[in-house]
Amino acid sequence: MKIFLAGIMQGSHLAMTLHNQTYRERLKSLLQTHMPEAEVYDPLADHADSLDYDAEQGRQVFMKHNRMCREVDVLIAVVPEASMGTAIEMWEAHQAGRIVISVSPLAHNWAVRFLSDLIFADEDALAAALSSGALSEQLNELRRQRQAMLQAQQ
Repeated sequence: MKIFLAGIMQGSHLAMTLHNQTYRERLKSLLQTHMPEAEVYDPLADHADSLDYDAEQGRQVFMKHNRMCREVDVLIAVVPEASMGTAIEMWEAHQAGRIVISVSPLAHNWAVRFLSDLIFADEDALAAALSSGALSEQLNELRRQRQAMLQAQQ
């Protein structure tokens, strides 16, 4: 299973700075422990200095990551506050029929509400679902439902 780890990076900062990114390592560790078969792509891992990219390199990386969101099995979006980039990634995954999991207190936000298959209020809630096996069960059920819909359309 391929997972894209989306989440707030620049957010609404006016300065050229990133939000705290420690959630990425925590979630990758949790996924490795509880879903060892998962192949997790973290866009920041390969592009830690992306704020220093020139316009062409930045555009190429931005577009590549958005395309990748259409190709993974699951997108996990960490959205503690509004994030335009993450919303685009969620949209791309949703439009391609991929499973979108949001980790966000913004369950009322339309991008979170209408693009997500599952919403967890915070990282601890996602961690609990991972460690209990509930998330694996939910993912299996969502995949089963999607498969049934595809078969019905044929």
